[in-house]
Amino acid sequence: MRTRPKSPRQVTRRQGMHEHGTCAARPAPTGAFPHRMLLRQLRSGAACLGAGLAALLLAGAAAAFDLQGHRGARGHAPENTLAAFRTALAMGVHTLELDVHVTRDGEVVVTHDPRLNAAFTRDASGRWIDEPGPAIIQSTLAELQRHDVGRARPGSRYLQQWPEQRSSDGERLPTLSALFDEVARRGAGAVRFNIETKLNPTTPELTPEAEPFAKAVLDVVRKHGMATRVTIQSFDWRTLAVVQRLAPEIPTVALSAQQKFLDNIADGRWTAGQTLAAHDGSLPRMVKAAGAAIWSPFHGDLTEALLAEARALGLKVVPWTVNDPAVIERLLDWRVDGLISDYPDRVRVAMAKRGMALPPPLH
Repeated sequence: MRTRPKSPRQVTRRQGMHEHGTCAARPAPTGAFPHRMLLRQLRSGAACLGAGLAALLLAGAAAAFDLQGHRGARGHAPENTLAAFRTALAMGVHTLELDVHVTRDGEVVVTHDPRLNAAFTRDASGRWIDEPGPAIIQSTLAELQRHDVGRARPGSRYLQQWPEQRSSDGERLPTLSALFDEVARRGAGAVRFNIETKLNPTTPELTPEAEPFAKAVLDVVRKHGMATRVTIQSFDWRTLAVVQRLAPEIPTVALSAQQKFLDNIADGRWTAGQTLAAHDGSLPRMVKAAGAAIWSPFHGDLTEALLAEARALGLKVVPWTVNDPAVIERLLDWRVDGLISDYPDRVRVAMAKRGMALPPPLH
């Protein structure tokens, strides 16, 4: 795995290659995502640094390897809960990866499924809910937060899949605002957020349209001043196009899978009309044409040749969801730009063996 971070010259135009200010500044720290010293430098930029140079420094620091905790740290705590994000912070990650939906009353909530998942949801009386659970878009935030999502259902396939997951009774679906507030309370000023908009063009009745969905997320991001610490990702690339138009300063991430369980590349409804045929069968070129700064393929779809092609196009490559230690080792050997994992601790072990800089644990 790469042991030297990229220089600021390698950042993409989307990440801030603007005109430089005139003040001299210390070089951005290397080997990890922006830490508190760098953020203090950027906050004082109005007094000394030009806005373009501040953006360049932030992007240069963000060019190092990116360890992302998937749904917080799903392997160890209930997914997409504040408990899972606290667990990921305590382990030490650069980025919290999460999913969002929009409620009937317009709240952006952190949850993967378009309905409450019966595999880990109990109602106000403590009874396990039946399938199908209430739809997020048809429920208010108050209605959803009457449910407890802190424990896997006994005997469920979900529990068998995540045997190391510790229960945290009393967890509610958090809002995106609540997550931002929690991270701020813990002083995690360098931690970033990779936010996935969970649209599905085959079930349009379960989410808002792409534009109002993206606007709802961007409103929360801007309200909390998080635009410099966020990426927006999706399998449904329509949202990415909206973000690129409304918030070009926020990098977008094109998720892809070409598997039996999901293939969002074969159907142009998922990819905002982009097709492999239009790009000579090249998925990296397709991602580049979609305007994304980062490509996040399913790890089983990635090859060294595709990685090299993406790099030549100026794309970063951050595979998902990588839990097997042998796969982690292989992808680090390939020098991917980051990994998304349910077990950030496993990735940290492999990083430490290579002498890579590790994000600090935050308790």
